[in-house]
Amino acid sequence: MKSYVLGFPRIGEQRELKVSLESYWKGNISLQDLEATAKDLRARHWKYQANAEIDCFSVNDFSMYDGMLDMMFLFGAIPNRFKDIENRTARYFAMARGDKTHTAMEMTKWFNTNYHYIVPELSQNDELNLDISKIVSEYREAREIVSESSLKINIVGIITFLKLSKRIDNKSNTLEFFDKYLAIYSELISKLSKIDVQVVIQFDEPTFVTSIGSEELSLLKIAYDKLGTVAENVKIIVATYFDHSVEATKVLVNTRINAIALDFILGEKNMESLEIIAKSDKRLLIGIVNGRNIWINEIQKSIDLLNKIALIVPKERIRIGTSTSLLHVPYSLQYETKMDSEIKSWLSYAVEKLDEVVIINKLFFGQILSHEETTFYNKNVKAVISRKTSNRVFNSEVRSQVENFIFKPREDFLTRIQKQHSTFNYPPLATTTIGSFPQTAEVRKARSDYKAGKISNDEYNNFLKLEISKTIKFQEDIGLDVLVHGEFERNDMVEYFGEQLDGFAFSQNGWVQSYGSRCVKPPHIFGDVSRPKPMTVDWISYAQSLSTKKVKGMLTGPVTILAWSFVRDDQPKSETSRQIAFAIRDEIEDLEKAGIDMIQVDEAAFKEGYPLRREDIPIYEKWAVDDFLVATAVVKPTTQIHTHMCYSEFDDIIKTIEAMDADVISIETSRSGNSLLKVFEQVGYKQEVGPGVYDIHSPRVPSVDEMVKQIDLLLQVLPERQLWINPDCGLKTRGWAEVEPSLKNMVEAVKVVRAKRI
Repeated sequence: MKSYVLGFPRIGEQRELKVSLESYWKGNISLQDLEATAKDLRARHWKYQANAEIDCFSVNDFSMYDGMLDMMFLFGAIPNRFKDIENRTARYFAMARGDKTHTAMEMTKWFNTNYHYIVPELSQNDELNLDISKIVSEYREAREIVSESSLKINIVGIITFLKLSKRIDNKSNTLEFFDKYLAIYSELISKLSKIDVQVVIQFDEPTFVTSIGSEELSLLKIAYDKLGTVAENVKIIVATYFDHSVEATKVLVNTRINAIALDFILGEKNMESLEIIAKSDKRLLIGIVNGRNIWINEIQKSIDLLNKIALIVPKERIRIGTSTSLLHVPYSLQYETKMDSEIKSWLSYAVEKLDEVVIINKLFFGQILSHEETTFYNKNVKAVISRKTSNRVFNSEVRSQVENFIFKPREDFLTRIQKQHSTFNYPPLATTTIGSFPQTAEVRKARSDYKAGKISNDEYNNFLKLEISKTIKFQEDIGLDVLVHGEFERNDMVEYFGEQLDGFAFSQNGWVQSYGSRCVKPPHIFGDVSRPKPMTVDWISYAQSLSTKKVKGMLTGPVTILAWSFVRDDQPKSETSRQIAFAIRDEIEDLEKAGIDMIQVDEAAFKEGYPLRREDIPIYEKWAVDDFLVATAVVKPTTQIHTHMCYSEFDDIIKTIEAMDADVISIETSRSGNSLLKVFEQVGYKQEVGPGVYDIHSPRVPSVDEMVKQIDLLLQVLPERQLWINPDCGLKTRGWAEVEPSLKNMVEAVKVVRAKRI
């Protein structure tokens, strides 16, 4: 093996898996049809890699929903509350999505990416039962497709699996289950050793790029000393990514593994590990092609770095590949027929990254490039120069605005909120939603027809106005206190704004999996950012004209736009974020001038933007909070600023949230009772909070009684005057058949609770 990728995207280049999954869930296709689609995709992905001349292919990087969910089924670690579901497939999807009688398992972000994983639920009484049938089946499929190539089996490593799980037996330390899981990991290796003459297993241990403790490092040593001796014909790679893992590498070089895969894109400090690797017998897998971003690799720069590394680690022990799984980038540029040719020349998606890996590998090891590869390399050199010198990238006016800005803070919260209560007169336990309403097939068709020129601008706008008016009327009819316009004009909460900002480019087919069948198409921030004209004022003003109740202005915050975009890598992220903050500030100012005095600036991705290393957090918090304040502090005291955050454990950042100084924050808590909210109580948080009272990621409709109980739990923590009641996230991905009864039940639940408290 000379070249490899740590993993490949699985949703399908035309989102085939998404389409099949959603058709299966609706009952329109059979399980056999779904499995046939999955098998076809796996074969296609291996062929892509074979055609690019990648030497080693991943097996078990494919999932019908999520890799951590697959790990639960691999080990038989099924929570008791799902064991009444006898059908394996029904149980699998119920754990991920919930059903009429089962609440879905918690879902959260995979480190600081926009990919979500299902959080395993562990307890002392779990009985594990290994089932390797999925791995064996896919390994045999791969052997038929790439019979002469090397294969490696991707498995989440034992420490990472335990650290990313949670306990449901009133305890917190999942590492207490280490011995139990070490036994089943050992059994796994023993069984996998029998599927081929030589077996290579890639254990992913990205938890070791975080600020890890001595207990984890000690267990790492024990684990891989044991796992490395289970079977002589099994070779073990331990892979980390997203940052450096110097501490873990110092341990791993003294274990029985064969190779270490390190990220040399985001983990620059991994250079500090080279001397200790050189003194060991381990192979070094160098992640030199960026698996997290879409910009072309500067091939000559990569060769220079590899040559520098080869001065320390012998060249014959070096292997070259991607920094992370390519799960985090789109499939291929071949479908981007409308993209600006210059910007397109600066990009590299998953398929193109395969070529980068192979060409870097050949140049480093002194192999002759083919004519096609030479052409590819020459284009790369030309594009690198173009990107560095293009006048489309730099805007002197934007940079001057940022450099000369003087910040003025808002009036203090307690004074503001009294004025806001007097102005708005909303009741305790005020009801609202997070913003978006269902993006129905009709909405998507109208948008598609408009973009294709099948309907006129007036026809499209009239359609959107009708959807907004129906949504406003529905909210008024069920008795919501504060309304939203539904965001029907928006394809995505980031893409919509990026389309109206300078410095952004967009793909036709640049889809990336977020979770399950959910895909996003992140904007590409290639240059300095500015706002040429208002982006939301007309739509929000129209919605407000339809009601005497307040309609919130809905914006996406700078950190979330940054986090959910592919960001330029030629300057610090903080500089790009500050430019976006000024664009959002201009929009807020225009909304306020138009009479919109409740404005929600969503920072759904604020927590996921955190650095993985503790020592890097203060710098991030400083610029991220400052950028939120730059964007929002432009308003009068009587204008109420809301924000929304997703999937956040707030224990360690509650003071930072407080510093953001939003008047109201809505958060996702529906899958965690009132435990997240207790953090707000413990620190004496004074601003108002909207904890989600039901889970919008599940298709089930919660009952009135269920939400009454949830609200009662919230009231055990914070007083009613401080609480807002809302779903836990936007309603875009749900259907009206679920949204209407759920919101009606939510409003009714609030009426019941209010009546009890009179």
